[in-house]
Amino acid sequence: MRAAVLTRFGAPLTVREIPDPEAGGGEVVVEVLATCVPPYAAEVFGGERNYPLVPPVVPGVGGVGRIVHAGPDATRLSAGDLVWCDSTVRSRDDALTPDITLQGWSSRGEGGARLAQYMHDGAFAELMRVPTENVFPLPAMAGDDPARWAALSVHTISYGGLLAGGLAAGETLLVSGATGNLGSSAVAVALAMGAGRVVAPGRNRAALDLLADRFGPRVRPVQLTGDEAADRAAMSAAADGPIDMVIDMLPPSAPSSAARAAAMTVREYGRVVLMGGVGMLGGDDLALPYPWIMRNSVTVRGQWMYPRTANVGIIRLLASGALDLAPEHVRSFGLGAVNDAIAYAASHGGLFDRTTLVPGAAVRPPNR
Repeated sequence: MRAAVLTRFGAPLTVREIPDPEAGGGEVVVEVLATCVPPYAAEVFGGERNYPLVPPVVPGVGGVGRIVHAGPDATRLSAGDLVWCDSTVRSRDDALTPDITLQGWSSRGEGGARLAQYMHDGAFAELMRVPTENVFPLPAMAGDDPARWAALSVHTISYGGLLAGGLAAGETLLVSGATGNLGSSAVAVALAMGAGRVVAPGRNRAALDLLADRFGPRVRPVQLTGDEAADRAAMSAAADGPIDMVIDMLPPSAPSSAARAAAMTVREYGRVVLMGGVGMLGGDDLALPYPWIMRNSVTVRGQWMYPRTANVGIIRLLASGALDLAPEHVRSFGLGAVNDAIAYAASHGGLFDRTTLVPGAAVRPPNR
């Protein structure tokens, strides 16, 4: 099969022939129809993000595909099924604290690195080997535009964070980093889940206006100034009432002060979920005040990725139309143009911009 291979950090990916993957027990081989190229992929492959990938490796974070072969222990999946392949692979030998690797992308700790040695390659290829428990059936409508449905790799992350915080219908949510690729997804998914109001802070006025235009009065945009106290007051005022939950999606380049200003808008007994990259490349700690957390009974939790069940939930939201993919801007590239796709994604990482790789498939024109 053909695959795009990262041979070393800082070098362009190389498209070449490699052996077809084979499925053992507990595994499925899938023909990859479409996979998202994250806006920060160039930073990963260039080495700036210090991801624990071990070249040579076929990168990629999950994808839409059709099953070519299912292992002998699969009871419901079969060849020809249209499926979503989740990249979040968990070890099977510790139920309480499983090691985790993002297949073809990243890992956590020594155990995750060991798991990544086996589940090594990702979705930038014509075929991919995936654990059976990471494969989820898709509705037939997804087959009409697999590239659009590849946005599951973005929306499942934000959905997992909102589940972690226990977002309930009618609640007010603040999305820290709302004008970014993941943050704007959190805005859309929260509204699909029934949030009554979403406070959307950011520095980019045009992006804030786009959010307000798309979603209407349930979204309350706030333009940030960089003054922590002033920004916290502006976000609180925009909510026009208590903020039940804050989810942080800020990238590694953002200062911890921005994350802290957003977190400290939450009400007494409120919840704060940290999912972004603040501090991962250095910088100040978040430094939330101990007395504020304790006396206000605030819950602060981290959430890396999502539980397996989140895949089922987000697929149902999409299939029902509660979360609409139609307005998203999708640009697809063939496997041979993988480096063009990476460059394009880096310069088109705004709200609801999706760059996809479609190995071996016809490339659709962009819907702009």
